[in-house]
Amino acid sequence: ATDFALWKFSPQDSKRQMEWESPWGIGFPGWHTECVVMAGMHLGIPFDIHCGGIDHVLIHHTNEIAQSEAAYGKIPANFWMHGEFMMIKTDGQEEDKISKSKGNIILIDDIIAKGINPLAFRYLCLTTHYRQKMNFSWEALEGASNALKSIYDKVQEYQKAGTADLSDQAKEFKQKFNDIVNEDLNMPQTIALIWDLLKSDLSATDKYSLLLDFDKILGLDLDKIKEAELPSEVLTLAQERQTAREQKDWAKSDQLRDKIKDLGWEVKDSNQGFELKKI
Repeated sequence: ATDFALWKFSPQDSKRQMEWESPWGIGFPGWHTECVVMAGMHLGIPFDIHCGGIDHVLIHHTNEIAQSEAAYGKIPANFWMHGEFMMIKTDGQEEDKISKSKGNIILIDDIIAKGINPLAFRYLCLTTHYRQKMNFSWEALEGASNALKSIYDKVQEYQKAGTADLSDQAKEFKQKFNDIVNEDLNMPQTIALIWDLLKSDLSATDKYSLLLDFDKILGLDLDKIKEAELPSEVLTLAQERQTAREQKDWAKSDQLRDKIKDLGWEVKDSNQGFELKKI
């Protein structure tokens, strides 16, 4: 079967972008062979960790092992980690895996078009273990987006305290994080630990230092969060709204709040007046 071919022949009536002459004719290597050769060239055999989808166990990865043993006398990798499918339910159809061939694929551009930070999708993926099926929905992504925004808000609050050497209690959090990651990449537990950290009585300095350290693995860009510069127009509208509230002109207050929101800012009322945050 062609799926197991070491060498495939180019079509007679067309020229492929990548093809080479060989003792067997003009063609190209099968994809199992490609992976073994690239791994041997760039990583060396054996390398440490080989990842891939769960559907690659029976064919692709099995063939890689067989070909590597034949070529190098060694299994190509020490550890094999297989990710489960991401599932989706569309147009009233039964839940199925997301697949380009099925036409139900979601692109990052689709997420951006809905005004959602693409890293919210990363956060959503982190809430499910890689060896478990994950159910995608736009509602779940919205929830992940709100959760990530809450973390960003806290980071922005803590960053004013800066970083420093960790306290003994903070070191316990760090050790717990490392233990969770080392336990078969249990990323859902790392997310749970972050929320425990945010609710803890640790200092802002400890929390900020830990969050930046955790994010070296999580990749949520927590180190790139910066306080947005407040436009004078937004501040003026917020001050006008505060005056309207003091005069109990609720209709005008709501109208000004909507204008502020249209400019990309959220206004929150407090006993001291108001607070503005970038949306």
